[in-house]
Amino acid sequence: MNMEEFRKQAVELLRQGKPLTGKDGVMTPLIKQVLEASLEGEMDAHLSESKQVRKNRRNGRTRKNLKSSWGAFEISTPRDRESSFTPQTVEKRQIHLPGDLEEKILGLYGLGMSYRDMQSHIQEMYGVSISEGAINSITDRVIPLIKEWQNRILERIYAVIWLDAMHFKVREDGQVRTKAIYTVLGINMKGNKEVLGLYLGDHESATFWLQVLNDLQQRGVEDILIACIDNLRGFSEAIENIFPKTEVQLCIVHQIRNSLKYIPWNKHREFIKDLKEVYQASTLESALHQLDLLEEKWGKQYPMVIKSWRTNWERLSVYFKYPQPIRKIIYTTNTVEGYHRMVRKVTKSKGAFTSDMAILKLVYLATVNFEKRWKNTVHNWPSIFNYLSLYFEDRINLNDTV
Repeated sequence: MNMEEFRKQAVELLRQGKPLTGKDGVMTPLIKQVLEASLEGEMDAHLSESKQVRKNRRNGRTRKNLKSSWGAFEISTPRDRESSFTPQTVEKRQIHLPGDLEEKILGLYGLGMSYRDMQSHIQEMYGVSISEGAINSITDRVIPLIKEWQNRILERIYAVIWLDAMHFKVREDGQVRTKAIYTVLGINMKGNKEVLGLYLGDHESATFWLQVLNDLQQRGVEDILIACIDNLRGFSEAIENIFPKTEVQLCIVHQIRNSLKYIPWNKHREFIKDLKEVYQASTLESALHQLDLLEEKWGKQYPMVIKSWRTNWERLSVYFKYPQPIRKIIYTTNTVEGYHRMVRKVTKSKGAFTSDMAILKLVYLATVNFEKRWKNTVHNWPSIFNYLSLYFEDRINLNDTV
């Protein structure tokens, strides 16, 4: 069975409720295949070395039972006529996989370690030599899990979502291209933070975001109270097309960055000081007054900057209608950008990825590690939820908080 056939079969078995582990586990055949392939490679290398000084050849196979964190299963180990073959992947008389090797490899991969560094680490810690092909086969076993995770059913309603993209280099058709990972990060009605989805596209566009939003709807999302985004052209309209009741908040920080592109660097400090009076105002009326003052002072010098704030003001100023605990989490996309910074720490040593799936494997495993730290609810969630219940009382169902 080739890898593609295995992926399809594994996904189907998972949907049927088959276990991941144990003798009949979904992943057991793949682990068995990887171990046997590594043993065969070791035998080939051994015979190649021994033929230089004496004749030696294969002499059938023996079977042995192995135990691991995935359960017990049988593998086939090659033999040579002189009985001089001493395998390292699974040693003679060994009945347990050393230190749950496959879990260790996945853990190291999820931390962003290179194949070469993983090989050195496994050799040093466990005295086991493992090929890049074997490592790749082990990491490939998460592919069915990624597919299952990407298609999982989501909750009916989310309090806040942040949508943003990060970019990676990938080798494709002999060239290095830039690909975008579209990220949807959300807070559910229990106050728990989770990554709702990761989507790979050629470049960031409102059209692709529309596909992402359609996918969220197909997976069970009926309503989103507030969506926080950057000012990509057509993005707000894409959200409102799928979720018409959702309030869209444009990121203030993105707007500031865009403004500073058109202002000389020696004017930045003075301009930002005046701009703070706008976005840090206590009320919408006060913010509008400060925006008028900003235009009086800077409008003639930088009319395009002021025009941009005026044009986007309706969606830039959404957060003013809410109390401070809600304002703090929605007026920027810092939450999803913080997640992206964590991902980049893991991927920064990779350079260009070998394939789209190589990107998804690493980002998915990193995300699984991050979400373990997010088990606690959002800070001050009871207060935030009470405010949301007042502003959106006709859309929040108490069953959504159970």
